Amino acid sequence: MKTSNKFTTMRVAFAPFFFLIYNIPLWTQSELLYKISAFCMIPLLALFELTDFFDGYYARKNGEVSDFGKLYDPFADVMLNLTVFLCATKSAAGNGVSYMPLVIFALILYREFSMNFIRMVAVSKGTAIAARKGGKFKTVFYITSGFFMLAVESALRLGFEPACFASLLVVAKILFSVCLVLSYISFIDYIKTFYSLIKNGS
Repeated sequence: MKTSNKFTTMRVAFAPFFFLIYNIPLWTQSELLYKISAFCMIPLLALFELTDFFDGYYARKNGEVSDFGKLYDPFADVMLNLTVFLCATKSAAGNGVSYMPLVIFALILYREFSMNFIRMVAVSKGTAIAARKGGKFKTVFYITSGFFMLAVESALRLGFEPACFASLLVVAKILFSVCLVLSYISFIDYIKTFYSLIKNGS
């Protein structure tokens, strides 16, 4: 396997691992696991998000840019970011508290599945759709929103509930709402740019 693709695979493999790190303390209600997860969620996610830089760096440095990589990289991004978003639908605060309303998660999920379908149609026509600027900006906002949510959640798990917790929840919901808007703006851009491929594919 190419070096660049190895870094991409790390993101794919980390997605279910992160899901477990986030949720096992919620399932077990273990104070120890709450604290352990609070200390490791952000550093681990930062480490694996950094692989997005390294896969692109080594792809260019080693001449490993390929149609496969153009598909695999955004797929890995989606796997990891959707995992974080799914976790954001539940909080250690309990009582149904969430950072991301389930309806927003569902709409973003539909967008990502639809985008994946468009990529498959393009591949069937001999074209690999790489991430466009709008898609990359959307991903950056995905990551920023995810880290904000984890910062608040980690504080809760360590026993620190900010006096402004309710306000932070509102901020998180606003950030995830912006993620939703950006995701569909970029989706429309992809459709407009590759409309001829989609039309011919049907």
